[in-house]
Amino acid sequence: MLAAEGRQRDALSGSGRLLLLYAALYGGYGALSPFLPAFLETRGLGPSEIGTLLSAGMLVRLAAGPLAGRLADRFGAVRAFLAAGLALSASLTLAFLGGHGFPVLLAVALAQAAANAPLAPLADTVALAGSRDGAAYGRIRAAGSAAFIATTVLTGTLVGLFGHGVGPLACGLLFAAGAALTPRLPSAPADPGGDAGGGFASLAADARFRRLLLAAALVIGAHAMHDAFAVIVWQAAGIAPRTAGLLWAEAVAAEVAVFLWLGPRLIARFGPERALVLAALAGALRWAVQAQTSWLPALAGIQALHGLTFALLHLACLRLIVAIVPEHRRATALTVYGTFGLGLASALMTLLSGSLYEQFGTNGFWVMTAASLAAVPVARGLSRIR
Repeated sequence: MLAAEGRQRDALSGSGRLLLLYAALYGGYGALSPFLPAFLETRGLGPSEIGTLLSAGMLVRLAAGPLAGRLADRFGAVRAFLAAGLALSASLTLAFLGGHGFPVLLAVALAQAAANAPLAPLADTVALAGSRDGAAYGRIRAAGSAAFIATTVLTGTLVGLFGHGVGPLACGLLFAAGAALTPRLPSAPADPGGDAGGGFASLAADARFRRLLLAAALVIGAHAMHDAFAVIVWQAAGIAPRTAGLLWAEAVAAEVAVFLWLGPRLIARFGPERALVLAALAGALRWAVQAQTSWLPALAGIQALHGLTFALLHLACLRLIVAIVPEHRRATALTVYGTFGLGLASALMTLLSGSLYEQFGTNGFWVMTAASLAAVPVARGLSRIR
């Protein structure tokens, strides 16, 4: 009886630490990412230099993320890699405060991007450790989304009072708190066979993983035009910046609600494959409406679909990864998924979105609708592969 109660207390304590880790990690993202371009401008960088720095960091992440995940699996040290990555990211983020001029800030940004690249997938690996279905993940991830909203709002207020150095400072401190917390997180059960090799090759040979990656890339990539141009479209339609901010906040609130409550219930009822199909169809509807109108009630309606087009998709993908990838290769799978299924797809579609918006205006959203619809047969095919 006492032993059982002790294990229950340990489980609750571990869950609480995971919630704090996600709050620190995504709170750090919220404190830095929206305000970094403006901070770089205060350090003397022009628009082209800022664009070069941010895009170079993105390229570094594409290589660093999967490599770090593979090494974490290879040495069976996911928590150690996560703690080291958080500590290094904290130091390098704070180093922005001492940097001036393009060469120095570029060097700091590239190093910070390499350290930062695997953090979210490694945190997901720890959160899913020992899980057979990932059912508890939504509650933990919802804490991260809520922290992102809170720190973005708070940092924006503090930037107005104290200047743009607040962003790197807050992010660095939050990452440092996460690094201190990580060694006390629950550890994954040791794999008796180890992972001598074949991580990337095994994933590439798995037809279900390939389909999962393609479906995620199509649905998440279709968000690119909205992320880049939605506020511009809304303001051109006479929607005030404050209202645009509320629309954006509504989308993130819907994301939290799906992570916390609706998403796990939909997946339990329909299964992850059908949940992926639902996310793709929701994306097609969302972008089709955005292509046709900027009527405020319609926009308010489709912003709520973000909970399905992002949060439900992410929950379904993680549930599938838990089911089809052995635990001793999960960090590799999650970093590949995060890098190529989410990051690279968004980057490529963002590049395409610029040309689409320039040539076709809001009609370019029809391409995003087509991308979402293309994910439907890909996701449906998952259930036919064993």
